[in-house]
Amino acid sequence: MPIENSKLKMKLDRKDILKALETITIAGEGKNMVESGAIANVITFGDEVVVDLVLHTPAMHIKKRAEDDIKKTILELVSPDAKIKINSKVEVPDKPEIKGKSIPGIKNIIGVASGKGGVGKSTVTANLAVSLAKMGFSVGILDADIYGPSMPIMFDVENEKPISVMVDGKSKMKPVESYEVKILSIGFFTAPSQAVIWRGPMASKALNQMIFDADWGVLDFMLVDLPPGTGDIHLSIVQSLPITGVVIVSTPQAVALADAKKGVSMFMSEAINVPVLGIIENMAYFTPEDSSESEQAKQLPENKYYIFGKEGARNLAEDLSVPFLGEVPIVQSIREAGDYGRPAAMQTGSIIETVFEEITRNVVREVVSRNENLPATEAVKITTMAGCSAVKK
Repeated sequence: MPIENSKLKMKLDRKDILKALETITIAGEGKNMVESGAIANVITFGDEVVVDLVLHTPAMHIKKRAEDDIKKTILELVSPDAKIKINSKVEVPDKPEIKGKSIPGIKNIIGVASGKGGVGKSTVTANLAVSLAKMGFSVGILDADIYGPSMPIMFDVENEKPISVMVDGKSKMKPVESYEVKILSIGFFTAPSQAVIWRGPMASKALNQMIFDADWGVLDFMLVDLPPGTGDIHLSIVQSLPITGVVIVSTPQAVALADAKKGVSMFMSEAINVPVLGIIENMAYFTPEDSSESEQAKQLPENKYYIFGKEGARNLAEDLSVPFLGEVPIVQSIREAGDYGRPAAMQTGSIIETVFEEITRNVVREVVSRNENLPATEAVKITTMAGCSAVKK
């Protein structure tokens, strides 16, 4: 009895699938998936195809994007009826002679970065820290913005100095503590009006002292407030420490977004290879104060004015396939709180407390997901070759 055409089982051709996969690349790599070796194997069974994908970048968004691209490409270029299974794994090559080392007792090290200055990166760092502390986590801040330290002012400890303590027979700096957050900053060692006029090596040495010659104790999170840009200090940090991941802060403004994109690119590069946990949009919109006493009016403001543009950082996160962690409005109390040394997220019952609680939960969620799905980040090795610096893992 003849078999009806509708019941014939389609048979996929392995060569067709490989040819289709040659049209796509993995973010950060110049070669296509087949040339780069990312496609370890392709097996077909009638209308089913199994793709073995090997990634060398420990970034969740790159893995998801690669899997989505494979499925979309096979369905569009080979067969819309194909049943696709992808087996993904991350293989990070052995990298000997790594200079960086972890700090005993510190579980997660989160860099807070921005491409451009003046976008509120330090303000976000301070409020993330107190929000984490309010959630019950043990938190520390390393103020790595050597040339413009802000944390002593933001935590009202300008006149404090770290004291020396003996730990296992060695003299260590004890971080200054404020609002249950441990802090070390170059600002504790210079006068408020004194400019830090140091070349890169001196700045790096000071950072290493604050990192390794300090008694940080046990921390769930160390937040590293990085300076703007993509320069010497950033390389020193990723060389010295295995960063768990970075959070990028930007305003919606096109100029800030262009620099934020460069920051994401630096951390996602093959040489640095630090997971990007997501992007936070600061100064997202302005809302006039509501005179109404209604709690609903206070919590759900309706009049929003997008002074610097609308949802620019959200759109950038979508374009780069990284998580969007949340938005912070322009509120006068945030500025006042920073100037008076009491981070705004500490204002119980305020809109800002709610905003930063949500952002902080999103950051914690991404850290947990990153730790469950990716291998530990390794510190970067910096070498010098033929008069130019080279960055290796």
